Amino acid sequence: MKDFFAAHPLINPKTFLGDAAFDSVSLYRDLLSGDTFGTDAFGCGIHFQKAYIPLNSRAGPENTDYCINSDEIPCCPNDPSLPMKHEGTSKLKSGVARYKFVCPKIKWEKDTDTEKYHRVCHCENPCTSSACGRMVYLYPEKDLRTYPGTLRGTQEWDNTYKIRTTVERSINHFKDSFGLAGRKTQNEKTLHADLLLAGITQLITVIVADKIHQYKYIRSLKPLIA
Repeated sequence: MKDFFAAHPLINPKTFLGDAAFDSVSLYRDLLSGDTFGTDAFGCGIHFQKAYIPLNSRAGPENTDYCINSDEIPCCPNDPSLPMKHEGTSKLKSGVARYKFVCPKIKWEKDTDTEKYHRVCHCENPCTSSACGRMVYLYPEKDLRTYPGTLRGTQEWDNTYKIRTTVERSINHFKDSFGLAGRKTQNEKTLHADLLLAGITQLITVIVADKIHQYKYIRSLKPLIA
């Protein structure tokens, strides 16, 4: 990626999508902090703000105060099947981001005297003496692998990660259509000729599919011929 960003200084993406093979503590640090990939056209350090990478099957972080589920979300100490509620992300005066999680059984109720809303815990077996229920604060910068700029197991994570599948299908189709995958020769002139012929064939496919109004065949020649 260093070579790519050096060649294209105006491109500065903020979101990284990868499969579980990218799940490495050192990689998260390179992706989300520092100037690992150099600087952009404006002299700013290039790094990603969010990394959508599924966790590999390995032991999670240990914590004696609360449980953590497979998505690294804090859970009720008395019932690990109950994930705590995410109540927003804030920043401290130092600029450090902080995730706030609260007891899954709290409700916001209105005080008739003050006319203000406050948290009330309705747990039958509370794990804390606080009337507001247990609260957990997490700091992404302390564990970039666990909290890579976004929260796992959320709707945002699911919707964004689906893009990776679409992109990979497009890449595989591109390789297959233009003869870049499974090639049987390493001769430069032959590869160049195959690529040009594949490109011409693909353009002809688009023109024919458009003329017969069968747009579903634009990306593939085989079903069009059939």
